[in-house]
Amino acid sequence: RYEPTWGSLDARPLPAWFDEAKFGVFIHWGVFSVPSFGSEWFWWYWQKEKREPYVKFMDANYPPGFSYEDFGPLFTAEFFDPNQWADILKASGAKYVVLTSKHHEGFTLWGSKYSWNWNAVDVGPKRDLVGELATSVRNRTDLHFGLYHSLFEWFNPLFLEDATNAFNTSKFPTSKSLPELYEIVTKYQPEIIWSDGDGNAPDTYWNSTGFLAWLYNDSPVRDTVVTNDRWGAGSICAHGGFYTCSDRYNPGHLLPHKWENCMTIDRSSWGYRRDARLRDYLPIEDLVKQLAETVSCGGNLLMNIGPTHDGRIAVVFEERLRQVGSWLKVNGEAIYGTKPWRAQNDTVTPGVWYTFTPKEGKVNAIFLNWPVSGILELGEPRAKPGETQVKLAGYRELLKWVALGEKGMVIALPQLTPQQMPCQWGWTLQLTDV
Repeated sequence: RYEPTWGSLDARPLPAWFDEAKFGVFIHWGVFSVPSFGSEWFWWYWQKEKREPYVKFMDANYPPGFSYEDFGPLFTAEFFDPNQWADILKASGAKYVVLTSKHHEGFTLWGSKYSWNWNAVDVGPKRDLVGELATSVRNRTDLHFGLYHSLFEWFNPLFLEDATNAFNTSKFPTSKSLPELYEIVTKYQPEIIWSDGDGNAPDTYWNSTGFLAWLYNDSPVRDTVVTNDRWGAGSICAHGGFYTCSDRYNPGHLLPHKWENCMTIDRSSWGYRRDARLRDYLPIEDLVKQLAETVSCGGNLLMNIGPTHDGRIAVVFEERLRQVGSWLKVNGEAIYGTKPWRAQNDTVTPGVWYTFTPKEGKVNAIFLNWPVSGILELGEPRAKPGETQVKLAGYRELLKWVALGEKGMVIALPQLTPQQMPCQWGWTLQLTDV
């Protein structure tokens, strides 16, 4: 059994499915999807920091005295079709999904008995959004279902009172955030608990180690659940399950501890923004690059989309997810279930990232630029004449190559028309016996 100490909890092995999965989709959805302007931090920027664009936006478009709470009933989700969402998630090639069950605004997407009149069953959609998505994902896909949960709430009076007392009182965690955590685990049995928002309070205030000990010892998901590292000030990148370190964390080199790069398709926001321009959305080439870099360095990629207040996944997000899925159909063997190789990227040719498939002993070289010459030079693999085989994922015939001894090898790529290309953005060479 695990003790409620970091020493004991940190020693728990990470369930194997998480490292094998490699790719997940993050979904930021809540009342912030109603103004859908600027950022999911809308309430804070408008009311607390009083940032000019937010104040102007409210003054120009809403009556005087309109409060953030008044956005609640406008979060309607009338087009929310959890089966359609599940089908898009499946088509993306993702192996897990993480939904914001509650962001810093405190609004819960399930009918929490600890969030009176500020939850999706009582206000707005009048639906259990968490339960509906969980059911559809489990019935229609093989994705692992996970939930994001914010520990603190910006404007909760109990939290503000505890903060005024320098966190020597713990009214808020005992009456709100901890009961909610036990509630979502027991009710929805998520296989990921993605914690966030420590409000600058230590993990002792949140009783994080007590909760995690229960989660790992006695909860219904004790054998399969994974958690992150955001359990209180000082725990990030140091304690918990996998490390997230910071948003959009992508170190570009191998790390000793399992980590995750959580990033957004919309460069500027996690929540949906009606004012986003096309150039704000990362193109598929960038997403494939991030996936290759992240996985080659031992990480998982968690790619975020922000649905609309009425429950749609905007077409631009759907297209990006389906593009990643079509890329993974061809190149998935270089991603899923792989381990980092001895080299993460090539020393001679930039934009080449390596992964290793243990069961077949294959080295995968993902190259992001098709060379004009049709010749790809790799400085890292040492080829064995007569034994090494080189294959292009999605192409039948073996490729010709020449060994350069200690300097690596050169590979002749096939001459293909655009229609014959196995995919359009990044390709995989499978090297055996190198």
